[in-house]
Amino acid sequence: MNTCKNPRSIVSLSAALVFCLAATGASWPASALNSPGVGAYREPWRPQFHFTPALNWMNDPNGMVYFDGEYHLFYQYNPFGDKWGHMSWGHAVSRDLVQWEHLPLALAEENGVMIFSGSAVVDWSNSSGFGQNGKPPLVAIYTGHHTTKPLQNQHIAYSNDRGRSWTKYSGNPVLDIGEADFRDPKVFWHEATRRWVMAVSWPMPRKVRFYASTNLKDWTHLSDFGPAGSVKGIWECPDLFPVTVEKAPGRPAREKWVLVVNVGSGAPAGGSGCQYFVGEFDGRQFALDPSYPKPEPEFVPPGRVLADFDGGNYGGWRPDGEAFGVAPAPGKIGDQQVVTGFRGAGLVNSFNGGDAAQGTLTSPEFEVTANHLSFLIGGGNHAEATAFNLLVEGRVVRTATGDNTERLDWKSWDVREFRGRPAVLQVLDRHGGGWGHVSVDQVLLADVPARPAAAAALWADWGRDFYAAVSWSDVPKRDGRRLWLGWMSNWEYAGDVPTAPWRSAMSVPRSLTLRETADGFRLVQQPVRELTKLRGSRHRLGSSTFDTARTWLARQRYATDRLEIRLEVEGVPAGGVFGLALHGAGSEVTLIRCDAGSGTVQFDRSRSGKTDFHRAFPAVQSGPLKVRGGRVTLQILVDTSSVEVFANEGETVLTELILPTERLNRLEFTPGDGPAPARVRSLDIWELNSAWR
Repeated sequence: MNTCKNPRSIVSLSAALVFCLAATGASWPASALNSPGVGAYREPWRPQFHFTPALNWMNDPNGMVYFDGEYHLFYQYNPFGDKWGHMSWGHAVSRDLVQWEHLPLALAEENGVMIFSGSAVVDWSNSSGFGQNGKPPLVAIYTGHHTTKPLQNQHIAYSNDRGRSWTKYSGNPVLDIGEADFRDPKVFWHEATRRWVMAVSWPMPRKVRFYASTNLKDWTHLSDFGPAGSVKGIWECPDLFPVTVEKAPGRPAREKWVLVVNVGSGAPAGGSGCQYFVGEFDGRQFALDPSYPKPEPEFVPPGRVLADFDGGNYGGWRPDGEAFGVAPAPGKIGDQQVVTGFRGAGLVNSFNGGDAAQGTLTSPEFEVTANHLSFLIGGGNHAEATAFNLLVEGRVVRTATGDNTERLDWKSWDVREFRGRPAVLQVLDRHGGGWGHVSVDQVLLADVPARPAAAAALWADWGRDFYAAVSWSDVPKRDGRRLWLGWMSNWEYAGDVPTAPWRSAMSVPRSLTLRETADGFRLVQQPVRELTKLRGSRHRLGSSTFDTARTWLARQRYATDRLEIRLEVEGVPAGGVFGLALHGAGSEVTLIRCDAGSGTVQFDRSRSGKTDFHRAFPAVQSGPLKVRGGRVTLQILVDTSSVEVFANEGETVLTELILPTERLNRLEFTPGDGPAPARVRSLDIWELNSAWR
């Protein structure tokens, strides 16, 4: 990697030049900006085996291509600061997917056009005509985001020096449909039809559009896919590629196609996430495999309706302030967006007077007579400001908000501890800015919770911090792997993560296969084998009882907080529970819990360290866990500020940021509220070296 003699001077010089260049609109000498100095990469929370820029903001991986012995990683980058803006393509290369060399800025924002996400290919036959001296060019395909008008279109650039310098095509844009949101082209060579294929997101209609070209300059529309799967959030950063199906006894080797669609919100852990579809691609259109899961219908249990707001008045509920008016609303109010999801003729809607209006709506006192209280809620996502509250003895004991959407969906509280006690409900609007309103309907007491209709979706990662995942192009056939990585953050709080002088990291590179299960085809991810070169001291326990393993693990101590953990347990009973705790030197702890009863693997970072920078950060996430033959495996990668969990050989993955303020002190098996596994078949823990030093 590039180095500098004085890290302090490079940081202070960068700050001064950023100010001057931002003021003048000049370009930044990116080779200086993104060059770590001696002593750099030692800052608090700086990842030691994940890619990060030396300085400033980074988000989506872009232009990932293998050429001439190098893996290229381009990425969304702000040369002028550690917040999103001035999007350009940063650039790094690696020969082993572990150690990365920073290179100068590849494609810079200029002439009112930011360089949004895209891909890169090796044009082996020089179909574009950009090559020189009989050598194939690298061609980048990216979205031009216009800053002076609502327009996104697709552009290309080319390089004849192994990606070290780039020329933007004079005929740009090469694809323009006149849309404000039309982005993130992923291009690949489709051998069967002997042409280039582009998958590009059409975010607002929740579609992926497919185009074809013979020269990377002229594109013809083929088909669209979507809406399908998760459609709550906008669709971004698509990818389409064939993946090998893991070989089963008696079955020939085969492939299926995987279409990746990243969503800006609505992921199972909250916020942004990465969904995928399995099917076939014939060079023109993508068709879902019949095994793709079917959507689950809404469930509303019988119970006691406390309020449905259909009678033309509030029926004893007391409005205060201006926001709620004097009666329920029939739907949207004024210039509000269309409100959907409510039932009957009316709903509570605090948009009277727009977002600026504030107030409360309070119910009559009632007795809690069931175990669950369910309700439809929409509007703003502002804790303690746009909320629906349950009060017992004047104290708020349960609260919920909308999700910054005008669609109302079911949410529920477990209220059995208050059964038989008097309570009051309050709809609260104390927020005067954007999404400063809340909507409520159909308040229901029942013995089981109501459940909203669930979209059929498959998720590549069930954690909070895996987005914009895309794969490398042109990995040699002799290698045979499909390789990818994702941006290790979440749009809900990415700009608030308190790291400096950089912000954001990538996940570790992962290899992909498909596994055919009883439920259909599922994507399987494994950390790339190259990461094993970072292994240092090893702590190993062979086959033992679970109690013996618990005692052994509690005694181990580690010289670093970077670990690889491989665990295989046997004899997990129905309803069995076991957990692994990562303890700091004080009270901080990160918990990983496997629950055979609920069929989930859970990740709890609520006490993992610094969590107060955003209210969405401290939380518990979970993904599906299939216990087959009483066996569960976990592979866990722990870096300075992240944990990646690969359960059952990568069938379920959770990627999570953590920001510990205490050094990792010990690991511990934690008891659960169910029977523990009978045995630990194997437990290996490696201390990992830094990839940057």
